[in-house]
Amino acid sequence: MNLLNCHIASRCAGSHLSRAGTRALILLLTGIFSVSGQIVLSQSKISNDTLSNRTLHADDRTNLPSISANAILNHVKVLASDSLEGRRAGTPAADKAAAYIAKIFEENHLLPAGDNGTWFQHFDFISGVKLGEHNAATLTLQTEHEERILTVGKDFVPLSFTKDTTASAPLVFVGYGISAPDLGYDDYKSIDVTGKIAVAFRYSPEGEIVHGRFSRYSLPRFKAITARQKGAAGLVLITGPAQDNEDALPKLRYDNDPGDVGIPVIALKREFIEPFLDEKLSSLQKQLDSTQVSVSREIPGIKLTMQTDVRKIPARTANVIGYLPGRDSMLRDQVLIIGAHYDHLGWGGEGSMMPDTIAIHHGADDNASGTAGLLELARVFAQRADELKRTLVFISFGAEEEGTIGSQYYVKHPAFPLEKTIGMLNMDMIGRMKDSTLIIYGTGTSPEWKTLLAKFNSDSSFHLKLNPEGYGPSDQASFYAKDLPVLFFFTGLHKDYHRPTDAWDKINASEEARLVQYINEVAFAIDTMRVRPLFTRVESAPASTEGRGYGVYVGTIPDFGEQVSGFRIAGVRHGSPAEKAGLQAGDIIVKFGNMEIKNLYDFTYALGEHRPGEEVPITVKRNNQTFTVTVKLEKRR
Repeated sequence: MNLLNCHIASRCAGSHLSRAGTRALILLLTGIFSVSGQIVLSQSKISNDTLSNRTLHADDRTNLPSISANAILNHVKVLASDSLEGRRAGTPAADKAAAYIAKIFEENHLLPAGDNGTWFQHFDFISGVKLGEHNAATLTLQTEHEERILTVGKDFVPLSFTKDTTASAPLVFVGYGISAPDLGYDDYKSIDVTGKIAVAFRYSPEGEIVHGRFSRYSLPRFKAITARQKGAAGLVLITGPAQDNEDALPKLRYDNDPGDVGIPVIALKREFIEPFLDEKLSSLQKQLDSTQVSVSREIPGIKLTMQTDVRKIPARTANVIGYLPGRDSMLRDQVLIIGAHYDHLGWGGEGSMMPDTIAIHHGADDNASGTAGLLELARVFAQRADELKRTLVFISFGAEEEGTIGSQYYVKHPAFPLEKTIGMLNMDMIGRMKDSTLIIYGTGTSPEWKTLLAKFNSDSSFHLKLNPEGYGPSDQASFYAKDLPVLFFFTGLHKDYHRPTDAWDKINASEEARLVQYINEVAFAIDTMRVRPLFTRVESAPASTEGRGYGVYVGTIPDFGEQVSGFRIAGVRHGSPAEKAGLQAGDIIVKFGNMEIKNLYDFTYALGEHRPGEEVPITVKRNNQTFTVTVKLEKRR
């Protein structure tokens, strides 16, 4: 047992009542009880004597307890310390962070709303991949009947999205393995790969440029989908001489999608391919990069037999949930959620801006800062709990960095009914404010938001940058997809984002305290409104959320929370082609046009095969029904 867990356990062991018994007594005294796994807030029997005699108004800012900059910095120091190793979801370090958050909730007399009376709402997810026991590759010289047995990890490595199967076929070199006729480039234009194993360079004619015109085509998974769609039996990726003279194999990394591409895929050292080509790979790569004219060709006299076996690594983590019950007999069954994710990237790897650097990614701003703000808000609201009208729920989400998995799990398994939830306030990266600039997403999700935000910034102490969009790269998107008003507070990106250098000593604690005090005022005003805020869906302009390089727009929001065969959507943007076609949250797209869809990558690949203005049939699974709708694609702006 770690020290944080010991601290909690010792407090419980020293009391006359067990934690469960204490909680049961509190629930009985406050008129709160649990039904079907959700906390239900009773409408009766909280004495009016315990309520403030005055009516609380949204403009009441008096006597708000102050947010402590020292407390914020101390929380960040703990969460971003070396001992918590970057808080990667599914690791013991993340469990320690969750235990610390629960300890602070408990010390401030919140009530737990996790599983079975605990603070923790556990869920499972895929945290990575590892080599299975059955990986093999053999090169056969067909003219000499000679075999070369290759060694996994030394000569080749399977990629995370490979289909675990065997392929044995002749080889065909297909340049970069890109088919982009719209860009005047097609490695498959003059070569037939049906039933053969395609061999392609990694990257693109632009090299390793991330934001170039070939960006989407250069992704390894997309290259594999292209090879599959062209009829290839498998794909081999090699690193060109222009990128790596040492010919090192890429690391086996998980790309946050458990689906495979339908064919086996490996990375192979180019030394096993070059002797069988009629021209040096360095020469072929230079020609491709300079002319962008196909140099694809057969690789005669050789056959590759390969078997791949990649195992998913299951993991378990948790959301940490505490709450303060409302005191108004008419409003306390309504819930306002305040949230911030606590996980980060651990020792780096997938998701890091320095993926090949093995070092603790401290995540001080992302998102120890937001978690510290959450803990401080829990403390100050607990000090005036008797003044709350509605119930305040504080959630520190796990696995946000894996694709907002924790918040998506919560909205599917809410501790409090979503129909009673009046809104969600999210804090993510709020510790590096510059020039008093505060970015707030979701301002268009309720007509009350802009007025409220301006009211508590009447002295213009913050330079507010308001974005009406409810969707965005953090946990509030999960709640907006459920038609709930949201606000997402954010102080901007910086050069330390997703790098080991995001450390506690770069946090501007005094400015964060000022920001969290602002959120404190806004949250209290929402809690004490006479009428719950209205929800409005934001009319979204076609944007690049479905991948760079795409010319079409559908307006779907991916759901990363569950493993399914197909592309499950968490929601659709208001006014989008998807909404007009009748798609809705929870739908699973299994076919787009003529292409079978197994995962998000299949869907994004299929988008690139169509043009704005086309009407495309989409096959959808909803509950136990399968049906087809037609979507008219729009141009992405």
